[in-house]
Amino acid sequence: MTAEPISDAAEAVAEPTPRWPVPPQDGYTVDDLFTLPNLPPHTELIDGSLVFVSPQRRFHYLAINLLFDGLRAVLPQEVSVEREMAVVLDDRNVPEPDVCVVRADAVTGLDQTRFQAQDVLLAVEVVSPESGSRDRTTKPHKYAAAGIPTFWRVEQDGPTGAPLVHVYEIDPLTKSYVHMGLHRDNLKVDKPYPIGIDLSAIGRR
Repeated sequence: MTAEPISDAAEAVAEPTPRWPVPPQDGYTVDDLFTLPNLPPHTELIDGSLVFVSPQRRFHYLAINLLFDGLRAVLPQEVSVEREMAVVLDDRNVPEPDVCVVRADAVTGLDQTRFQAQDVLLAVEVVSPESGSRDRTTKPHKYAAAGIPTFWRVEQDGPTGAPLVHVYEIDPLTKSYVHMGLHRDNLKVDKPYPIGIDLSAIGRR
């Protein structure tokens, strides 16, 4: 008896189809973000929609490391530097800044998952190709509206690959950010506290 060849269809193993949660009619809320099961790491909530992040590029994590370490190097006792922590702006907006500076008394312990906007003194976003519009427009607008006093937007300089840091401070009357300067080789500012960071040190061993 001759065995029949196994068809390609029989050999193929059906891959499970991802089952994404169906959004409610009025969008997701803060409670949904922290209770929905199996969300990818670093999922954000923007205008009631869940935003999933793409795999990060090497520049992204090196820039985060550089700024995180630089901020911690001269850290006053009354503040804390955090990375990739959720910040609750309102019931429908919970972004996750790449780095933020918060009041030390807002830190509650190792199991903490979020901070409130009123506890944040600085939010930092390192721009990625897939998040450019959110990092340049959507998030700064929402950070300012929530009263976060300072914001840094970090871009990759095309010719050199080094970070360019745009520094913004809030105008309390308009609740919008004012561009205070562009920093290339060295970042030196007084807010949220006196800071000096050698930007050319990115990736340096």
